[in-house]
Amino acid sequence: MNLTINGKKYDLPVEDDMPLLWAIRDVAGLTGTKFGCGKGLCGACTVHLDGMAIRSCVTPALAAKGKAITTIEGLSKDGHSHPLQRAWVEEEVPQCGYCQSGQIMAAAAFLERNKTPTEEEVRQSMNNLCRCGTYLRIRKAILRAAAYSGKETA
Repeated sequence: MNLTINGKKYDLPVEDDMPLLWAIRDVAGLTGTKFGCGKGLCGACTVHLDGMAIRSCVTPALAAKGKAITTIEGLSKDGHSHPLQRAWVEEEVPQCGYCQSGQIMAAAAFLERNKTPTEEEVRQSMNNLCRCGTYLRIRKAILRAAAYSGKETA
């Protein structure tokens, strides 16, 4: 199957119904996207499909055919840290870090739709799970990145 991941064309030997997560991780070798629950509940596997945040563990690879897939590895457009990645470091968000790529990908899609969110809008929109409970720092980092994005588009 031909898939475009982070702007690069991949010809992957995968079945149509293989979860996109496994096509990305195991076949394409891009391991930044994590497996969490396998049921689309936690969000650790969040990637963008044509700019929309999706749970790749429950999305068949066929659904991504002909669409642009963006993973955490492809989030930065110029090889430098994306505003969210910088804000994550500055706010010291991660503890274990396992859910962070999914959190960042969900936040990036959210900020594309809402460039100047309120804290309440961030709280209402982010539904990825974090076992360490760094939700307050996640919200602060998203708001910080939104402030950056006024200067440079996220």
